[in-house]
Order: sequence, then structure tokens, then C-alpha cells
Amino acid sequence: MSDAIFNLDANVRTDKGKGASRRLRRADLVPAILYGGNEEPVSLTLDHNKVNNSADYEAFYSHVLTLNIDGKKVEALVKDMQRHPYKPKISHIDFQRVIAGEELHTNVPLHFMNEEKNAAISNEGGIAEHHVNEIEITCLPKDLPEFIEVDMKDVEMDGSVHLSDIQLPKGVSSVELAKNDE
Repeated sequence: MSDAIFNLDANVRTDKGKGASRRLRRADLVPAILYGGNEEPVSLTLDHNKVNNSADYEAFYSHVLTLNIDGKKVEALVKDMQRHPYKPKISHIDFQRVIAGEELHTNVPLHFMNEEKNAAISNEGGIAEHHVNEIEITCLPKDLPEFIEVDMKDVEMDGSVHLSDIQLPKGVSSVELAKNDE
């Protein structure tokens, strides 16, 4: 996977509102907003096809992206994305600025590993049910994982994997588990 998918060119937009956003979408542009940090929110436009192609990768949603805004590079995370109800179109994106020394608060996907090696599934007819597919974490931008692995190999029939059982990478903490420590 190329780092090029994590670099998006954006332009500041001055015309705002529903009509302006509709005109942008007809011109194959995506209206967006960049907020957070110590700076004011900035309204942006991005090329729809480039964003749509990048959005095909799971890492797009959990990586620090680089936005080239009129020549200035800004690091950001995708915080929200709205799509058209039935067309393969992105209608709006919210980006949050990333500041190098400040902790991020975001969701990261879970990857369930070794299900095919689990005896309860392969020998006893068990079925793995995933009730949660992502977890809310805090970490520094340098420690942000693309995903978190959950090893399913030793889970017994009718067993569960709890959030406290998941091995988090160094520098990453679970928001839910931190609530219990307070």
C-alpha cells in the first residue's frame, strides 16, 4: 500500500451553504471541514475520485493523513464521512487536526486472528460472533495503530474475549478501560 493514498490535495472554499455544496458535488468535488487544534475551522474542497479511491482502504480511516491545503501540509484524521444513500458518492468529510505532542482520541478497527485454528470453531461446530469491530483509544500520533489484533485461537466454546483481554500496542490505551481506573 502506497503512502500516496494518505496525501490529499485540498483547496480552501469560501462559498458555503447547501447550494454551494451541491454545485461542488456536481463538479466531482467533496466539501469538507478541518477543525481542532488551536486554529479556526477551515472549509475545504477535495477531488471526489481521489478521496473515493483512498476510502477503499481500511487504513484511510485510522491513519494520520496529510492534507495539502493550498501548498501547506496539515496532518489530520478522518472523524466523520457522509455518503450518498444509494450512489457510490461521498457527500462530506470532517477532518480533525493532529498535533504531534497531543494525544489523539479515535476509533481503531479490530482484526480477529486465528479463528481457523480455534478448536471450538473447527472441531466442535462453534461460530465466532463479533459484537464489536472497533475500539475507542487514546494515544500519541506516532503510536497510532492501523488496527488491533485479537487472537481467537484459545477461546473456548461459549467463551468471550473481553476488552481487558485484548493486548494493546505500547503507548495505546482503551478509553473504556480508563473509565474503570478513575
